[in-house]
Amino acid sequence: MSDGVVDGDWEYRPLRLPAGVSRRTATTQLTLHAEFAGWELSRTLLFGDGSRKVWLRRRRTAAALPGVIT
Repeated sequence: MSDGVVDGDWEYRPLRLPAGVSRRTATTQLTLHAEFAGWELSRTLLFGDGSRKVWLRRRRTAAALPGVIT
């Protein structure tokens, strides 16, 4: 996964799924990101070659905010 982008209260991270990845495998991979890292699906883009690019997002936590001591 490449580096994400922070926009306000949200953190975004793109994820590229190759053309050979089945829907079931893609669903499993996205479920793992959601379950264990708190990501949710923000946007999906399907390319002509069958590959997909999805953007995951999650709310920024206090631990991720610079200068905040918890």
